[in-house]
Amino acid sequence: MTALATGPESKARNHVPGESSMWFFVVGDLIIFGVYFVAYMYYRGQDHVLFLQGQARLNVDIGAINTVMLLTSSLFVALGTSAARGGKVPDAIRLFGIAFAFGAAFPLVKVFEYVPSITAGVTPGTSLFFMYYYVMTGLHLCHVLLGLVILGFVIRSLRGPHPPKISFVETGATYWHMVDVLWLILFALLYLMR
Repeated sequence: MTALATGPESKARNHVPGESSMWFFVVGDLIIFGVYFVAYMYYRGQDHVLFLQGQARLNVDIGAINTVMLLTSSLFVALGTSAARGGKVPDAIRLFGIAFAFGAAFPLVKVFEYVPSITAGVTPGTSLFFMYYYVMTGLHLCHVLLGLVILGFVIRSLRGPHPPKISFVETGATYWHMVDVLWLILFALLYLMR
């Protein structure tokens, strides 16, 4: 018979990072995107050729670069959160700053993808594939921009005169990781899946 752990180690294992309100938002967002993903898959199954033709017009290299940018950003968010938990606030500020820079590269790279397509006449009205492409990636881009604002507030709180509130840092990290997970699914669905 083993005794139940009740010390700090047990609390750390049972700790859900961030505020519960952010988790409510994250789960809600994942459900909304999930509906888009299911609808996309349904219509893709109805007209596979049309969707393959649309995919062929996407720049997979740019999509891959954006994927690396977000994955790298999430890595630094995780490292920054760990540093903040350990009381290494200067390290946390630096790591979150790097995460912000990689995250900020995402919308810049996305502009280099959107502008040539739109100027070539490829718009949401071009086909059902591009309607889904622009709606889902545009909605995701809005989430990235909001995530950058949140990361900015996290950095500001770390720089403040008072010790940082770790739950706030974790809440910001939770949102940013959700943005990353959504992009991984979008990249796979829109760019890679054949």
